[in-house]
Amino acid sequence: MKEKKYVAQVIVNHTSLQMDKIFDYKIPEHLLEIIKEGMRVMVPFGMGNKKLEAYVLNIKTAEEELQYPLKELLYPIEDEPILNKKQIKLIVWLKNKYLCKYIDAIHCILPAGIVNIEKKIVHLIEEDWKKSISSNAKNQVEFLDTLESLGGKSTLDKLYSRLSIKNLSTVLKLMEEKNMIKIDYEVSSRVKIQTQQYAKLNLKETEIENIINSLKNAKRQQEIILFLKQHKMCTVKELMDQLKVTRAPLNTLVEKGYVVIIEKEYKRDPYKNVAFENLPKMAANLEQNKVIQEITADIHQEKTKTFLIHGITGSGKTEIYLQLMEEVLKKGKQGIILVPEIALTPQTVERFYGRFGDGIAVLHSNLSEGERFDEWRKIIEEKVNIVIGARSAIFAPFKNLGMIIIDEEHEHTYKSETNPKYHAVEVANYRSREEDAIVVLGSATPSMESYYKASKGEFSLFTLTKRATNALLPEVEVIDMKNELDEGNKGILSRRLYFLIQENLKNKKQTILFLNRRGYATFISCPQCGYVVKCRRCDITMTYHKTMKNLQCHYCGEKEDIPKVCPSCSDPEINYFGVGTQKIESLIASYFPEAVISRMDMDSTSVKGSHQRILEDFKKEKIDILIGTQMISKGLDFPNVTLVGIIAADATLNLPDFRASERTFQLVTQVAGRAGRGLEEGRVVLQTHSPEHYSIFTASKHDYNSFYKEELNLRKEFLYPPFVQLIHISFSSKNLDEVYTISQKITNNIKYILKAKGYTEYDEVVLGPNPAMIAKIKEKYRYQILLKDHGVPYTLLKSIVKYLLIDHRQKFVSSKVTVGIDIDPLYIM
Repeated sequence: MKEKKYVAQVIVNHTSLQMDKIFDYKIPEHLLEIIKEGMRVMVPFGMGNKKLEAYVLNIKTAEEELQYPLKELLYPIEDEPILNKKQIKLIVWLKNKYLCKYIDAIHCILPAGIVNIEKKIVHLIEEDWKKSISSNAKNQVEFLDTLESLGGKSTLDKLYSRLSIKNLSTVLKLMEEKNMIKIDYEVSSRVKIQTQQYAKLNLKETEIENIINSLKNAKRQQEIILFLKQHKMCTVKELMDQLKVTRAPLNTLVEKGYVVIIEKEYKRDPYKNVAFENLPKMAANLEQNKVIQEITADIHQEKTKTFLIHGITGSGKTEIYLQLMEEVLKKGKQGIILVPEIALTPQTVERFYGRFGDGIAVLHSNLSEGERFDEWRKIIEEKVNIVIGARSAIFAPFKNLGMIIIDEEHEHTYKSETNPKYHAVEVANYRSREEDAIVVLGSATPSMESYYKASKGEFSLFTLTKRATNALLPEVEVIDMKNELDEGNKGILSRRLYFLIQENLKNKKQTILFLNRRGYATFISCPQCGYVVKCRRCDITMTYHKTMKNLQCHYCGEKEDIPKVCPSCSDPEINYFGVGTQKIESLIASYFPEAVISRMDMDSTSVKGSHQRILEDFKKEKIDILIGTQMISKGLDFPNVTLVGIIAADATLNLPDFRASERTFQLVTQVAGRAGRGLEEGRVVLQTHSPEHYSIFTASKHDYNSFYKEELNLRKEFLYPPFVQLIHISFSSKNLDEVYTISQKITNNIKYILKAKGYTEYDEVVLGPNPAMIAKIKEKYRYQILLKDHGVPYTLLKSIVKYLLIDHRQKFVSSKVTVGIDIDPLYIM
């Protein structure tokens, strides 16, 4: 009888496209009972058997006679699987849905920092090396001298960063052969389980008095024993702080056996110093109650369903979420709540903590790697039943998921810009189907795609037409800035907005000013020759940042000093044009010197915790005027805000993107919704150069349905979602000719395959190749192709893209050209 062998099918932790496949490893006999699906293991890889981390996706049996000998995996990294069966299925789904690499999908699901990487550690073992090495061997002397200065031990990475030797690998090999150095291999990850040391008496109650008497000449030791007698056990740090003692007397007591030190795990908690006020359950109005009752019925029947709540701003969607979550918890299930901006996370966390207390984990990118790791482990260990976070929280590893809530579901931040380019709503719907969970989408301005699905019955639609407080929607005044200019006002603020800000300050009310453009000036230009300062690495103007006193590129991060004269014609009268949030802040401060002003954008909130501090100060009415970008456009609920000013409503309207009108309508409606949420009536001033545009006009009337109908007709006419699905393919390279040639070659191949399949009418299917809207970023030229499934099965288009750009990329694309594939793109930039 043939002996069965057990084979682990693994994905190695490497980003190379050539390694994006399942590799088979034999499971050694002594590990047969230990290795399980979902485990992380170390495997030998390649000719040199380099140690790599790998993930076991499947275990299969094989007969003794294999086609080729298999290497054995080395050992497991943890005692238990890090991925469960549902997550393994999700990884495969992500790969097939978004045409990404396995490892990119895995990295989505696991917290950053836990990945294990093999490091080379170089040890100096010959102390008298100077006697053996000639001073003429400059590379060897530099290498050994540097290693010695690092204490005779260093990672290879650190040596590479310190040394200027070009052929370092040759020097390493030579030094090893001469027995000057030894190279070890160390496998480690960036984040660890954090522990704290606790001190505890190791004495019987009857022994304590005698021991204290025996320590008459050691007062510090006596104090420690008395302290521990009273407190039983405490952290070493607390003991030392309270008694103001050094570690020496404690160490002596440990050596004598009177005290023991215990290591205990300590979880990093991002909200440990935050006190949350109790949030009582609110009585639901008729509209809210209808939503709660109908969704609750499906929660109890454990139906898999997606609901869309289209509720005007301030209609009480959050209270609905809280009451639905209460029902989910009663069923013994768990829930995920997604918010689109990190800025909204503290406010959402405050409400859910206020209602449910502990049992909540928070996941978003502003946490440190250690905090994120510990929050993730709280979920794994089933210590929490609710997860709140931004996009990536959709992958929270709950085992008994009951509901996923996605607030402001229309927001573009739910779509990832890095591989895999997933959309959180799509992932939520997948998890809903696989895990029998309900999905609740909420928005005052639903995405065209979601509302279309609701109109076709794919989603269940609820509409909330009244504010929860019975307050009216704010009146929106549209100011035509062309008229302001004709009447001599060249300023950024219309006369009406200036007057209303003044009135608000007099009445001790708060104001929000919105401009979706950070920085001080949009660009710097010469009035003499027209020269505009552009990023040398990107085809985009540099933005002037006054606080940093420099020019910055918002695409690659390049920074430059401000030119004193025109770089082209040397004219000294170089001017600043356009306006950003920094300039607005400066101007408002000069107009209203008595006002307390704060700014909220990516620049002002780069320091950890700054979002929360600004919002807390605004909530406590320490700030009179808050100026910001789209960070302040949604979700914020401050009753004392009675005025919102939208400085330039056209900023998003004029982008060359088919979603420009939709985004403009959403931004204007969402920002307007920040006003009048308390007992006072709200007012919005909308400044624009295009008052007649349907997105501006309908937003000013809070009329989503009219906007939807107008936009839907245009989408149908020009063949854009929701009537077609898109695939966006981008190409970039430092060589312009090469990137164009490759993109043209791929276009021709797509058309050739379509023709071979019988689809000869493909003018509306394959668009391009064309230069990207920003034709150069980070010194790389960019071209793009857009595919539409107009009259062609979407699955066929995906299979063609997979064949050309994944399975056979090396055949069709030069290694110098970077290719990006975006399934169902939100931006075509």
